Amino acid sequence: MLQPPHITEFFIHTKIRPGATVIDATAGNGYDTEKLCRAVGETGRVYAFDIQQLALEETKKRLEAGGFLNATLILDSHSSMDCYVKEPVDAVLFNLGYLPGGDHNLQTKAETTIEAIEKSLALLSDEGFISVTVYYGKNSGCEEKNAVMAYFKTLDHKKYTVLACDFYNRPNNPPITVILTKNKS
Repeated sequence: MLQPPHITEFFIHTKIRPGATVIDATAGNGYDTEKLCRAVGETGRVYAFDIQQLALEETKKRLEAGGFLNATLILDSHSSMDCYVKEPVDAVLFNLGYLPGGDHNLQTKAETTIEAIEKSLALLSDEGFISVTVYYGKNSGCEEKNAVMAYFKTLDHKKYTVLACDFYNRPNNPPITVILTKNKS
């Protein structure tokens, strides 16, 4: 059974082909960056963003251990992705919240996340997808979750399909994964 955030892995395995260009908008510890590098193969390109040097260092270690050379690591906000990525992309992945094992005071913010999602939609190929996994709870991420989920509702249903998946009957603020795709004209 597909469950958030595993639905993102399903999309990675079924939609991303060798040679694709993709973005990991929140590199974190590099797990998704590594999955994306594997999916796009040697001829593909992964752009991985994070605002924390520690995150990029962990991502670099992971990629080097796996022998992946097809990623560009960028120390900048995901809201600046259009400054680095000029070509259409086949996937953009976001994991909202804070760096696991890092400083919980440094976390994604609604304003920059929504700006980054808008830029992702502009870069997205017709066959591509965007995955946004929202981690929230206790004292972190609830405002961002509410703002981002409200933003998704504003997207024109004639242009985009927005699928929200969550563990509806689980306690303690389980993650919510949202998949966005462009509708065919």
